[in-house]
Amino acid sequence: MKLTLTQIEAAAEVVYEVMAPTPQYCWPLLCERLGTEVWVKHENHTPVGAFKIRGGLVYFHDLTSRTDTPRGVISATRGNHGQSVGFAARRYGIPATIVVPFGNSREKNAAMRALGVDLIEHGEDFQAALEHAVFLAKDRDLHMVPSFHPLLVQGVATYALELLHHARQLDVIYVPIGLGSGISGMIAAREALGLSTSIVGVVSKHAPAYQLSFQERVPVEHPVTTQLADGVACRTPEPAALEIIWKGVDRIVAVSDEQVAEAMRALFEDTHNVAEGAGAASLAAALSERDFLAGKRVAVVMSGGNVDRDIFVGVLTGITQK
Repeated sequence: MKLTLTQIEAAAEVVYEVMAPTPQYCWPLLCERLGTEVWVKHENHTPVGAFKIRGGLVYFHDLTSRTDTPRGVISATRGNHGQSVGFAARRYGIPATIVVPFGNSREKNAAMRALGVDLIEHGEDFQAALEHAVFLAKDRDLHMVPSFHPLLVQGVATYALELLHHARQLDVIYVPIGLGSGISGMIAAREALGLSTSIVGVVSKHAPAYQLSFQERVPVEHPVTTQLADGVACRTPEPAALEIIWKGVDRIVAVSDEQVAEAMRALFEDTHNVAEGAGAASLAAALSERDFLAGKRVAVVMSGGNVDRDIFVGVLTGITQK
């Protein structure tokens, strides 16, 4: 999938009807910690606290421009995609149902309900919730909003365009991988601008499906055991995303929950921003490659800040949940 600069800019017009561009800051303390110049792309500053809203707005803009607008939509999520769907569905006047796995973030669930979605809990992980959502879509005649789609990528590519326009001549960008829209959007923006910036994917060591798939060049499923980085807790990779990642990513780094917790603390101490586990994973990966980055201009994508209070308290005090 290849996007032109014109297509990404058209998506930005849709996004900016609702929200302003998010900032990218070069924080001095964080630069000292990493030992080089580092920029943080603050997608925790969107109206739903994560980058996903961009894709949702573009997807629903297209959906409602058709003559056969659905009477309702359904999707599956661990939280940020669901908030994106809920936000965009409410904006365009379409009822939304969201399926989440049991044990999902209480505060993300509350945020989705506040957006007016009908929240259903089903299954032990995202994949089980997704399969149930697909079943309900057929059973209730609802439009299934996928977690990965060209329109979602076109929307989220707008965050990458902002970063690449503002923080110029970046050598390397670390991007967390959930199901793949965020990193696919970064690849699309880089290619549209004709840049040679290295893109590094980041996954959890406790959810390594995308790293294994990248190494083997075939889709590889793997159980998920991460307790902190739910936004990258993927058991089954998306084939369309893998095709983009195989062609456009230099490498994929895996980080532990302990490294993610350290990065969450660092972001709070050095920038006073709250990052969820997936949002801090990019910094965790950069810190793990600190020696390699000396003298380079680096960016890390803070993809979201939606972490439950009790979990964040545990992270700040060094007491992580089991």
